[in-house]
Amino acid sequence: MQLGCIADDFTGATDLANNLVRSGMRTVQAIGVPDGAPPDGAEAVVVALKSRTIPAADAVAESLRALRWLRDHGARQIYFKICSTFDSTDRGNIGPVTEALMEALGCDFTIACPAFPANGRTVYKGYLFTGDVLLSEGSMRDHPLTPMTDPSLVRVMQRQCRRRVGLIEHAVVRRGSDAIAARMAALRAEGVGIAIVDALDDADLHAMGRAFATLPVLTAGSGVAIGLPANFGLAPGADAATLPPAAGARAIVSGSCSAASNAQVAAFLGRHPQRGFAIDPLRGGR
Repeated sequence: MQLGCIADDFTGATDLANNLVRSGMRTVQAIGVPDGAPPDGAEAVVVALKSRTIPAADAVAESLRALRWLRDHGARQIYFKICSTFDSTDRGNIGPVTEALMEALGCDFTIACPAFPANGRTVYKGYLFTGDVLLSEGSMRDHPLTPMTDPSLVRVMQRQCRRRVGLIEHAVVRRGSDAIAARMAALRAEGVGIAIVDALDDADLHAMGRAFATLPVLTAGSGVAIGLPANFGLAPGADAATLPPAAGARAIVSGSCSAASNAQVAAFLGRHPQRGFAIDPLRGGR
């Protein structure tokens, strides 16, 4: 195993595994911390937790348990996968889990970057955008558990952390991996422990990936993953993004009530009005 990943929810874990596979890394996804060893040949393992909105102390404990399993099975670098909309509150859980992983690994500096430009998530001057609007102006401002009313990731992360939080601006990122590494070194010398990183497109993510090769732990959305497999000498083959054909019956299950998911469900029902139905998990009815 080269890369050990801890995801704070299942769907995010799947996004991350998908990006790693498409970038040439043989990847296994586990729901919860596995009991046994990973399969032979797995270059990355993504452990999917359900830690995004549980109490911070519980999220830390679950994440550290996943870390121990990943390290016991040879992971060389740890990736803490968070949501691309930075879902959290002033109490966490992104900051507390990040700092707990840093302490467990003896790490005094890391980065945090939820950017995933292919999905419309970009960071500029430390501010998170969803599409063309600030995070605080989109549907996330009304989230029932983690309402995101402050688009400044530096401020959001600082409220969750003991360490100083800084910023690697896009002007630095655009100059490439050497400039990013130099800026990380300068921030570290200034006493900054965690740096938010700007990113506007996939070229930025690839430059970041090269610059992050020696960091023991990263906190990021699934986008940053596209630049990491190359650090381990891996490249995608012609069939990296090809899935084996499915046989038998098929079903599409949507368990999210986000604005994006609701729009996708509505689009599907518009084309296939007789092929969709709702299930109330509390009543079991249709």
